[in-house]
Amino acid sequence: MIPRSITSPKKFIIGQDLLAQLDGFIKDFGNNALLICDEFILERVQQQAMPCLEQAGITACAEKFQGECTDNEIERLRQVVATQGANIVVGIGGGKTLDVAKAVAHYSHASVVIFPTIASSDAPCTAVSVIYNENGEFDRYLVLPQNPDVVLADTRLIAQAPEKYFAAGIGDALATFFETRACCYAASLNLVKTRVSRTGLGMALMCYELIVDNVEMAMETVRRQEVTPALEEMVEAIVYLSGVAAESGGIACAHAICNGMSSLEKFNHIQHGEKVAFGLLVQLVLEKADIEEIENVIYVIKTAGLPLTLADFGIDEFVESDWREVVDIACSPANSMGNMPVKVSANQVYQAIIEANKLAQRYHD
Repeated sequence: MIPRSITSPKKFIIGQDLLAQLDGFIKDFGNNALLICDEFILERVQQQAMPCLEQAGITACAEKFQGECTDNEIERLRQVVATQGANIVVGIGGGKTLDVAKAVAHYSHASVVIFPTIASSDAPCTAVSVIYNENGEFDRYLVLPQNPDVVLADTRLIAQAPEKYFAAGIGDALATFFETRACCYAASLNLVKTRVSRTGLGMALMCYELIVDNVEMAMETVRRQEVTPALEEMVEAIVYLSGVAAESGGIACAHAICNGMSSLEKFNHIQHGEKVAFGLLVQLVLEKADIEEIENVIYVIKTAGLPLTLADFGIDEFVESDWREVVDIACSPANSMGNMPVKVSANQVYQAIIEANKLAQRYHD
């Protein structure tokens, strides 16, 4: 019988001003670090992280991430690791930066520390990197043999990020419970190819409850760029609970729709979490979910300021061929539509997309 599993980072730290304390969190895992950074954080890394690393006797070099988690970018950075002789990789930035850092560390047989600057997805804690083609289209999931050694969630830094990224993180995390539940009902495998654990389902439920309870106050806090208990609970839900629960529970329709949308260039301007939130509405339609559940999900989407209808995404014209392509990709064996409790056809998914948009329109202000 296939075993159940729960997988997570070795350490998850949540606090404030962690960049200037980076040496204390990585010294047990390596003494020669390559810091892969988003461009906007590079100067702050040089000013805050480098001095403490130097004082601690840790060799470090900061390298700018080129913007897309592709095989070419992974190989470029792997060569930097080899040239430097680094034994630890630190990813500092958004989801794609973190995914490329995890992949580079894997291929370099190095330790990895993950430092998200935005809470836009549950990527930080997972043993998965999402690989894209050079044109930005989804290519595949790279399943890694282990989770990050350390994940550092700096709430002050996250609170200073643009509001839209935080909202996208809420959208991504919002689907976790419903996808994990679907995987449970379907007796499907999770992201590490084992059966869904009860712990994973419990964490997914806690993630959902924290989101519903805190979304209003957390969004107000982010708009003021302040750190409050509501923000801390939401960051923990987005970064840790959602990541661990998704990996130990699994993904289903919501992420399959997201991946299908990611395959079309015209949808590239839409954030991952925004696409997942719409995919969740499609999933709830397919499941014929209780109206109270649907209204709770729509409440979170609207309170977070996420796009609700396709028009909110800037999609003013519904082109059938585009959405048929989205559905074909979402329903392919490489995607997660097969984790739904009841087998669904491509045409059922297509009709569910239309119905989900109509449903959203009914609740639109």
